[in-house]
Amino acid sequence: MDFLYALQSFSLNSLLDVLIVAAVFYIASLFIRGTQAMNLLRGLALLIVGLAVVSAVLNLTALQWLLTNLLTVLAIGIPVIFAPEIRRGLDRLGRAGLWFNRTPGEDQRKQLIEVLCTTAERLSERRHGALVVLERDTGMAEYERTGVSLDSEISPQVLLTIFWPKTELHDGAVIVNRDGRIAAAACVLPLSSQRSISTGPKLGTRHRAAIGMSEVSDALVMVVSEETGRISIANAGRLITRLDSSRLRTILTALYYGESKESTSLLQRIRETINVVSGRQSTQETQKNI
Repeated sequence: MDFLYALQSFSLNSLLDVLIVAAVFYIASLFIRGTQAMNLLRGLALLIVGLAVVSAVLNLTALQWLLTNLLTVLAIGIPVIFAPEIRRGLDRLGRAGLWFNRTPGEDQRKQLIEVLCTTAERLSERRHGALVVLERDTGMAEYERTGVSLDSEISPQVLLTIFWPKTELHDGAVIVNRDGRIAAAACVLPLSSQRSISTGPKLGTRHRAAIGMSEVSDALVMVVSEETGRISIANAGRLITRLDSSRLRTILTALYYGESKESTSLLQRIRETINVVSGRQSTQETQKNI
């Protein structure tokens, strides 16, 4: 009866209400997609749904009382737990980043790749260690705050100066933002927790940090070994090793601006979703001898 009553009282305003709520949830999901917060939210939702089903089937009064009060606590706790994602989303909204595509143009993309390849080749020849993070969809603000803010144009001279062993900024990562600029240097990155790294070929701190950064975000991370001068790329928790400038250029072209997720505006993502609904719409190299 309740369902029939709700169906009879369903109006155009009700449809608009449902669509607005759905849009709010969809936009919220864009802010946390590809971050650790997504896994946390998924686990929390599964736990609550599971407990709710058990309490309803077995008629457990105490568990129902706990769930009722737990939801009240979560209403206060969720903004605290997801504070970085909320802050990042509001920052993007305030800078109109959601509505305009911040991906560099074609010429700027090619120039950026050439700068990275030239820099990597020179660093490799000199045996100077380096760690460069290329931001994509996942924001890097929390990691930029661990280093020194620069907001500088990127060039081989700037990167070579940063990673010169006698400079104050060489011991850390450089983060290149979606605008193709150096956002910060000497940044601290999370180390990988993969067990295979401990049991496989020995990796240095730079390589562990590169893999760790690619595990917690969709960023591409370029690393140059200080011991061997070898160039590697970390992507999605995997390390592609033994690269020269030519192979590095190919990989960056394919992953940074090719088949991987590109930084797109909110309106573009909504259009893509609509196209999918309406029906219009990798070989891993093993870690070795770093």
